[in-house]
Amino acid sequence: MAGKTLYDKLWDDHVVYTEDDGSCLIYIDRHLLHEVTSPQAFEGLRLARRQPWRTARNLAVADHNVPTTDRNLGIADPISRLQVETLEHNCAEFGITEFDMSDIRQGIVHVVGPEQGATLPGMTVVCGDSHTSTHGASAALAFGIGTSEVEHALATQCLVQKKAKNFLINVKGQTAPGVTAKDIVLAIIGTLGTAGGTGYTIEFAGEAIRALSMEGRMTICNMAIEAGARAGLIAADDITIDYYRDRPYSPKGDDWHAAVRHWQNLHSDPDAVFDKVLELNAAGIKPQVTWGTSPEMVAAVDQAVPDPDQEGDPVKREGMLRALQYMGLRAGQKNYRDLRR
Repeated sequence: MAGKTLYDKLWDDHVVYTEDDGSCLIYIDRHLLHEVTSPQAFEGLRLARRQPWRTARNLAVADHNVPTTDRNLGIADPISRLQVETLEHNCAEFGITEFDMSDIRQGIVHVVGPEQGATLPGMTVVCGDSHTSTHGASAALAFGIGTSEVEHALATQCLVQKKAKNFLINVKGQTAPGVTAKDIVLAIIGTLGTAGGTGYTIEFAGEAIRALSMEGRMTICNMAIEAGARAGLIAADDITIDYYRDRPYSPKGDDWHAAVRHWQNLHSDPDAVFDKVLELNAAGIKPQVTWGTSPEMVAAVDQAVPDPDQEGDPVKREGMLRALQYMGLRAGQKNYRDLRR
């Protein structure tokens, strides 16, 4: 019997019940909430006279409508202010921990989770935000959900899902100096296109991925959805474990040692079988520049803007033409001086 992928392990650890059609009820370890996609979900709980099933497994932070400068002045826009105040009232009513606008721990929801140790390796993590895939950098199965699913997760701490297929992207070797995590993932998306990962959970692996910091890995997994995948994963290793040591929500004492023993198994088995595999040579990846309106419209920094006339697909060709018009660029352009001619 073949070994398991990391995705297989995470999925199997959280299945509560499986239907005959393959749909599964899976347990959610951490539910992150913010002010944009949660108001209707909380109202649904009120109308149904329900309470969150496990309040301690939910964590809220306002991050879409808060000022980035002087917060002492409050929020000027009335709609933004209402959304943030509504989150505060809902969390107070239902007993959910919130890092409000004045809390030193407040920040971008997908940074706050790992930073506080609220999202940990081996967890299932959901949030009403597509870039929840960011948390996959911690070897967690993380994906965005809609507002009706936010209500369901609040009420039951479970969700109905169908398992995706396994996709391995192996970035072999080392990158050249100056090539960042964003360059790696843009090169991947430029190769795959924005639909190349549809129907898959992507595991990013290889020497170039293992060399990244946790922040770099978060960048990679954050962009997995831009390749069409719902989730991205990176195996746990010493970098992962060191990152979570002594975080506020991380396990302590004997629980920490038990957690580490579990996390050390959060990788794909050597004989695991993937449904799809893509290999890239890290040394061939150069700094990337997006020239259009989609992440797949990307080129190496020393390449020219592509020519739509060379694209055989009429739909793609039309998309390229519109993107160049919008961006104020032209086919064959290589640098800013070309634009001024």
